[in-house]
Amino acid sequence: MTRVLAYTSPARGHLFPIVPVLDALQRRGQEIAVRTLAKEVAMLRARGFEAAPIAAAVERLPLEDYRARSPLQAQASAIGTFRARAAHDAADLREAIEAAQPEAVLVDINCWGARAEAEAWGGPWAMWCPYPLPLPSRDAPPFGPGLPPARGAAGRLRDAVLSRVLSRLVERPLVAQVNAVRASIGLAKVGGVAELFAAPHRLLYMTAEPFEYKHSDWPTNLRLVGPCEWEPPSAAPDWLAEIGRPLVLVSISSEFQDDGRLVRCALEALSGDDVFVVATVPAGDLTQFVVPANAKVVRFAPHAPILARASCAVTHGGMGVTQKALARGVPVCAVPFGRDQLDVARRVEISGAGTRLPAQRLTPERLRSKVRGAMARREGARQIAAAFAKAGGSEAAADAVEELLTE
Repeated sequence: MTRVLAYTSPARGHLFPIVPVLDALQRRGQEIAVRTLAKEVAMLRARGFEAAPIAAAVERLPLEDYRARSPLQAQASAIGTFRARAAHDAADLREAIEAAQPEAVLVDINCWGARAEAEAWGGPWAMWCPYPLPLPSRDAPPFGPGLPPARGAAGRLRDAVLSRVLSRLVERPLVAQVNAVRASIGLAKVGGVAELFAAPHRLLYMTAEPFEYKHSDWPTNLRLVGPCEWEPPSAAPDWLAEIGRPLVLVSISSEFQDDGRLVRCALEALSGDDVFVVATVPAGDLTQFVVPANAKVVRFAPHAPILARASCAVTHGGMGVTQKALARGVPVCAVPFGRDQLDVARRVEISGAGTRLPAQRLTPERLRSKVRGAMARREGARQIAAAFAKAGGSEAAADAVEELLTE
């Protein structure tokens, strides 16, 4: 029996995708240790894991990129947060390794210090990524703006010019910050983002083609494992069985980013349609909404039983809930507000699995039209569901981790 240690950032959207992977490894006889959000430790212990909280200093540094006035300011804010956390999560992982004595380590992509510490540790380690991977490629548009794939010479020129601009404005500052973290641990500098993603022995990318654009230049350590979907066990709410109309799920970010206006707009846009809207608002004020007769707004409701009956999912473009809907063949109307959501929303549109509406253009009339357009793309969503199932999900990710233990 071997031991695997997983270390996460303070985000449920990064913890939940690794839980089914750890479940699969435990079923195969591995011992599991986890360091994660303090509020989730009891739940993980109930699953049979040796769980403990990450350093409180890490949890005291929330993302505040939603306060930024431009995408570049938002990027700089997020980079600053990850850099500030790094000194704490590096030491935290070092202590966790000493305590757990694992044979392999899994690290959340957003834990910059822990990633460097895992590399310095010298044992087999993997990194998981539950959002669009910001890896430069000759086959895909630059990460960030949510552009469609290039077409022809003009498109290739667009990508080349934009890549140079983003390298100067985003990648170089990011790499400089990462190199400062690496230097504090005694690691050599890297020359770019591609080198960072080549560092782990396995890079678990939690999506699959054709939702992700086809790449001919994936690094050899990368495994496209498909979505690793999980949510805390919860019974379907009693009120769900009483709804006879087609369902529309509206879901916003589990980390506050001031996207509550998507819910307000959806409630108004669909109030006269023959649908029932269920909106989940995990972070925000429930009292801000005027709820029509054909809608329900809750802090939490399990997505799985709602999506089993849904005709459409309206999302903020978060990778987790968007792929959760598509994995069930439910088309998506994605309304991105920032972060990686612009790239997720574009993939929804390009894959033919739904529609995209930028948050800047959000109005009830436009949203109603986009929801109806998404509902007409169910076949595209079903094709993505089949591709996700073929990729293997948590079992494929567990296979990739076990490869490390036998090499």
